[in-house]
Amino acid sequence: MSALNQPSPLPRASTLLLDRTVMALLIGATAWVFRSLALVPGEIAAVWMSNGIFVGWLLSRPTGVWPGYVAAGFAAEFVARWASGGMFPGAALSVFDLIEVMIVAGTVRSRVPDVGSPRHWLALGRIATASTLVACAVSGLLAAAVVAATTGAALLPTFMTWYSAHVVGMVIVATFTLVAHREGVGVIDVPGRRWHFAGSMLLLALVSGAVFLQSAYPLLFLAYPPLLWAVFQHRFAGVVVGVSLLAVIGSTATAFGHGPLSLIDNASATERVVLLQMFIGIACLMTFPVALAMAERARLMARLRDSEQRYRVLTDYSRDVIVRMRTDGHRLYVSPSAKDILGWEPDEMLGTRWDLVHPDDRARQQQVMRDVIASGESDASIYRVRHKDGHYVWIEAVTRPIPSAEREGAMDIIYAGRDVSRRITAEQALQASRLELEAMARVDSLTGLANRRQFDERLALALNRSQRQGRAIALMYMDIDHFKQVNDCYGHAAGDEVLRSFGQRLGACVRVGDLVARLGGDEFVVLVEDAASPADAETIARKLIETMTAAIATGAANIRVTTSIGIAFCAGPAAAQALMSAADAALYAAKNAGRNTWHLVTEEASE
Repeated sequence: MSALNQPSPLPRASTLLLDRTVMALLIGATAWVFRSLALVPGEIAAVWMSNGIFVGWLLSRPTGVWPGYVAAGFAAEFVARWASGGMFPGAALSVFDLIEVMIVAGTVRSRVPDVGSPRHWLALGRIATASTLVACAVSGLLAAAVVAATTGAALLPTFMTWYSAHVVGMVIVATFTLVAHREGVGVIDVPGRRWHFAGSMLLLALVSGAVFLQSAYPLLFLAYPPLLWAVFQHRFAGVVVGVSLLAVIGSTATAFGHGPLSLIDNASATERVVLLQMFIGIACLMTFPVALAMAERARLMARLRDSEQRYRVLTDYSRDVIVRMRTDGHRLYVSPSAKDILGWEPDEMLGTRWDLVHPDDRARQQQVMRDVIASGESDASIYRVRHKDGHYVWIEAVTRPIPSAEREGAMDIIYAGRDVSRRITAEQALQASRLELEAMARVDSLTGLANRRQFDERLALALNRSQRQGRAIALMYMDIDHFKQVNDCYGHAAGDEVLRSFGQRLGACVRVGDLVARLGGDEFVVLVEDAASPADAETIARKLIETMTAAIATGAANIRVTTSIGIAFCAGPAAAQALMSAADAALYAAKNAGRNTWHLVTEEASE
């Protein structure tokens, strides 16, 4: 709600008195002037401006002080009418004017409390226009009835004259008074153009005077071009001051029998008033839409400038890189933050520069742009952009389509990207750590071979494949003969070296697809899938025993060790526990046979 309608301390009594006096003088002066220029019997003027001043003044003041202003305004008009024409019907017409003023001012104040907010101007225009039309009709009917009763004038022409005069005066003067109270002299004092405005009004006054002070030619149309010129140059101020000048000059000249309207033969005073009102009304109809359109254009341009300024502030000071581009990748705008993130000056990134995008990411980014345009929805992606010094920066960008500023009906693309290189590096390090931990959980740390967990997983998968495909499988258990003596004699460090060397030699004896695992201590296992016959497993065992004849060099000594191997072979699907038990039994059979040998058992396929 504006200050005009908010509870607030009232002005000082002296200020109120001066303000009411100024208003009363203006109302009284205009009432006396236009009453004196009245051509229609019953004191009805061609244009009535006093009520517009009255309404504009009230709407510019708090409602709480209205009673004093209402009394002052009514008194001023009553005195003016009385001084220029007598007590009656002047007193009655003054009452009717007050009724008109209160209907307009009261309706606008109750429906649009904040008349100064641009957000309410459209509503204000509708409500003020509707209330003006109703109020002028009410006062016009009352005035026409009184005038017809006292002078014998026709009711309808008298009503139409009053109605037109009051509507034109209210539209022009009330609006101007209200704006003048809000803006002060700024309503006509355009910075740097004060004399230009005065010159425009002087030109209009001279042309209007020349038109209305001669009665030889019908030159009313000549007054419109300077009026329109004033409106184009000064918009709202040109309308209210220009039309007011036109109304004053036209009314004065017509009242004294001058002007083009006097060329109409046998025209009555009422008819000349109606024609003058039509002339002024047409001037309003021409100029007000122009001024409103220009004001709306100025408002939209101001909003556009404000929006662009906010956009510039957001983009210029954002830590993200803001880029606007065409759908072909041609960059139209790059924010200054590109210098901080990518090392490039914004101007260096303009144009089509796909070379800045990492080669592995270009096709994907082009597809993202196509998808955004096709779907009309935003999309987020992560890709790499080359820094000016040569390295690549990971950018996370949100891409969305916007209407093109250059091509009507076309679309551009805007995206906001931020440097996420640290996050990507951290995620990659985390992924590497996860893979490393996963490997550590499935790999024997001493020998680098698979551990029991990985062996169990692979054995389960192998048995499932064997079950589906009916293929043979061989499982080899082995350990190092007398390994405890190695630790006791040479120490655990030498024992660890023996285990590592044994695992390496075992890995060299198997096929690429076979699994070698250390189950723990000196126990090792080999899983042979797709074994054509038991001979495949025996070949591995033979190679390993032969390989172990060479001594293992440790820091303590060159140590010779042997191994005992148990082989379980199954030509068809087998159960895990049965196969493992058979291999373990075969290992003990090899040990009982004197060690440094292998023993093979064949396990029956399970149904």
